[in-house]
Amino acid sequence: MTTWIVTTVSEISTLVALAQGEKVGVVVGDAPVGGVDRVIRIETGGAPAEALAPLVVEAVDAQPGDLILVANNPAGRSLAGALCAAKNVPLLRNVRELSATSATLSRFGGKVEESVQFAGPALALVSEGERVEGDVAGDTVSGAGYDVSVVAEDIHPGAQVNLGGATRIVGVGRGFVAQEDLALARELARAIGAEVGCTRPLVEGHGWFDRDSYLGVSGHTVAPDLYIPVGISGQIHHTAGIDGAQTIVVINNDETAAMFELADYGIVGNLYEVLPKMIEALKA
Repeated sequence: MTTWIVTTVSEISTLVALAQGEKVGVVVGDAPVGGVDRVIRIETGGAPAEALAPLVVEAVDAQPGDLILVANNPAGRSLAGALCAAKNVPLLRNVRELSATSATLSRFGGKVEESVQFAGPALALVSEGERVEGDVAGDTVSGAGYDVSVVAEDIHPGAQVNLGGATRIVGVGRGFVAQEDLALARELARAIGAEVGCTRPLVEGHGWFDRDSYLGVSGHTVAPDLYIPVGISGQIHHTAGIDGAQTIVVINNDETAAMFELADYGIVGNLYEVLPKMIEALKA
């Protein structure tokens, strides 16, 4: 049995943890990768990773009983789609348990679990995690991908976040009235050594965060030790991404918010009053 780990980044600890049998890293680009038995490295030649999909499909020689794990980031989601279409394999998300023939998936915000079975290879999108030490050498592959060129770049100046590898996360939602108020969430995160993630409206509606900060069904699925959702109502498309958290501390002024159903601890109150007091107490 072989597990094919497809990535463009070094942070693949959660993928390595799910892998079984021989671990083959298919790396698009020059990111150093550890935790695998061998590496097939695909040179980009300056092209976007997504344009190398034909080479990735060729490199992943998955046989019955094999697994394909793809890092859940923008490039990975594109490559996962190409692999599923070319190899006619099922796409698995929100994976709790995984074997060569079956998987247990979290559904409806963690309210139920679904067991699925498959006869051939299957592909799972998995949040990245942390960097695995080491740099496994391997064969380098070059060739022609799709004929594309970058004609413009819109680069956000904000810092990159690694939600997949974070042990503590502060999540922010529409309870925040203005973008400048997010400073409260970031100060809380600094006080406890956490990353900051958000709900979909703050990415696509408000434009306050980059796409990679989105927690939920089509964003990151995370399982931190501590998750603090602030001003988040708790819709299923969000809770499906965070139900693996070990401890959830909800802060919301609506005591009927669905988010409280997942809470280990809950604070009913105005975030503009609660967060400054929490931050003050944590700094004391």
